[in-house]
Amino acid sequence: MLSKEQISEQFRALQLHICQELERIDTQAKFTEDSWQREEGGGGHTRTLAAGKILEKAGVAFSAVHGPVTEAMKKQLGHEGERFFATGVSIVLHPVHPRHPIMHMNVRYFELEDHSYWFGGGIDLTPHYVDLTKAKLFHNSLKTVSEKYSTDFYPKFKEWADRYFYLPHRGESRGVGGIFFDQLDEKSGLSKAQIFNYCLDLGKLFPIVYGQQIEDVKLSKPTQAEHDWQALRRGRYVEFNLLHDRGTKFGIYSGGRTESILMSMPPRANWVYNQEPIDGSEEQKTLSFLRAFHEFC
Repeated sequence: MLSKEQISEQFRALQLHICQELERIDTQAKFTEDSWQREEGGGGHTRTLAAGKILEKAGVAFSAVHGPVTEAMKKQLGHEGERFFATGVSIVLHPVHPRHPIMHMNVRYFELEDHSYWFGGGIDLTPHYVDLTKAKLFHNSLKTVSEKYSTDFYPKFKEWADRYFYLPHRGESRGVGGIFFDQLDEKSGLSKAQIFNYCLDLGKLFPIVYGQQIEDVKLSKPTQAEHDWQALRRGRYVEFNLLHDRGTKFGIYSGGRTESILMSMPPRANWVYNQEPIDGSEEQKTLSFLRAFHEFC
């Protein structure tokens, strides 16, 4: 039987693999590591990269924590239990250039003292300017990996992501979706080892699909309008993570390390009161797409 220690060990190896691949993609910056301990039990290693050629800020965090299940956690999780163990890897990339996208991923494992367990995770893409060709390429890659395990996974998890990565207070999608799943266990028809391998395959896919997103993108020096738009879209990213993201809330409610939980925040963001793009502009076309995306997904 696959143990929580084995899962944790392989998630740590996945973190290091992803960092190595992202350094290769960036070609300039290197990750630094900050190791930490949690007073209630466990700890982690947060790896960050800054001021790269491609990536302005990247975070790849690993954690393996345990301790008592608080009342706030029970409310957040919707499960009873006295003690928990949780481990996973979480990644966010914020690029330098507005024509390169933000990308996020996490894979996680949760276990209670009675050995009940589940996996969760997903990958989603948040371009500052929507490129439908790149979006389709991204989704095709997710579909290919998911179908190795179940033909039901991609359509089910895509729909889940479309609903999840949505800002109801704005009436717009955070990006072009991806896949998202939670509380996945043997009721899915797969063994624990198979679900874990699915998580590992998604993690290994992450740097590959990011490389595809920046490949063959013709870049020129960004205009001020592009920089301003990038900062506004980053602001939407912040709003989602602080208001709606389950992982952020769980980290806070479980007494997690604030610096690691909030590593997903962009290095810079902006908010402009009642801002609307110019009609016919690329910014207006992207915003219209994101506002309609939730309706036809």
